[in-house]
Amino acid sequence: MMKLVISGCSGYMGRVLTRVAAADAEIEVVAGFDVVQPNPLPEYPIYTFPHVFIGEADVIVDFSVPAALAELLPYAIERKIPLVLCTTGYSPEQLTDIEHAAKSIPVFRSGNMSLGINLLIDLIKRACAVLGESYDVEIIERHHKRKVDAPSGTALMLAQAAASSLPHDEIEYVYERESKREPRKKHEIGISALRGGTIVGEHEIIFAGLDEVIELKHTAASRDVFAVGAVRAAKFLANKNNPGMYNMGDVLS
Repeated sequence: MMKLVISGCSGYMGRVLTRVAAADAEIEVVAGFDVVQPNPLPEYPIYTFPHVFIGEADVIVDFSVPAALAELLPYAIERKIPLVLCTTGYSPEQLTDIEHAAKSIPVFRSGNMSLGINLLIDLIKRACAVLGESYDVEIIERHHKRKVDAPSGTALMLAQAAASSLPHDEIEYVYERESKREPRKKHEIGISALRGGTIVGEHEIIFAGLDEVIELKHTAASRDVFAVGAVRAAKFLANKNNPGMYNMGDVLS
């Protein structure tokens, strides 16, 4: 049975992951990390700081905040515990730290844990390879009003997927056009973020060409899809002995 630690266990996604993991006969949640004690308490101990937990663990899944990385990363390296990072909004410096950690332990990182989103990434790459510079690419993402980072990590994943398959030497991400006051350039990818209500997550990719528009869209109806993906990633990473950086593409293949 896989021994799982949940970082950010008291947050919304931490609680969803707790419920999904409890329904899986192959998983035992042995501990949680969080500065907040939830009510009601789960059936596993919660530690404010990772280093306090000295029990056995096969993998850590993190659904917390970027600030938690400062203690979580060295703890995972010291304990040689594989790490699944589901948190978004990391700074460039933190991303560098994650890359360095992947030289010591297996690290899985994805801006979105949904199977559908990762399929969408593949479709975007195919579309951009076929449509080329004849179509302008715009991305619109919608999330609930409590989400802090904008654009979403998923929107940036989709933009990177498009950029990797477009024929331009350089790609510019444009987050707002109010200050530009100029026609749209071919090498731009527009990214717009909307926040409101209880929207779980919607991502729309628009390919606008001459006299026609092609749209691809993914809508998450609940957060369970992210927890299910995180469990799948955890099972994948728990069986990895070699350090390295992994993503959902590795899991699906």
